[in-house]
Amino acid sequence: MSHEKYGSIIETLHECMTACNHCYDSCLKEEDVKMMAECIRLDRECSDICGFLEQALVRGTPFSSELAGVCATICEACGNECKKHDHKHCQDCAEACFKCAEECRKLAA
Repeated sequence: MSHEKYGSIIETLHECMTACNHCYDSCLKEEDVKMMAECIRLDRECSDICGFLEQALVRGTPFSSELAGVCATICEACGNECKKHDHKHCQDCAEACFKCAEECRKLAA
C-alpha cells in the first residue's frame, strides 16, 4: 500500500502543512500584516502543495518524484522567507519547511 511505502514523508508533509497553516493564521494577526504578505503567500503555497503531495502519495501517484521536486522548491522558498521573521510561528514553520524540503528531495532523486 502506498501510504505504508511513503509513511515517513507523508507524516513530514502533514507536519509542514500544519506548521504553514498555523504560521499563515498567526501572520494575519500580526500588527504589520503588510510586512508579512510574502510570508503569508508562501505559507499558503507550501501548505497547498504539501497537502496535495500527501494525498497523491496515499493514492499511489505515478508522479511522486516530479511532485516531490516541486514541493521541495516551494518548501525551501517558504522556509527562507519564514526564517527572516523573528516570530516563533515563523521560526517553527521554517524548521518544518526545511525538513520537508529535505525529505522531498530524497523522493525526487
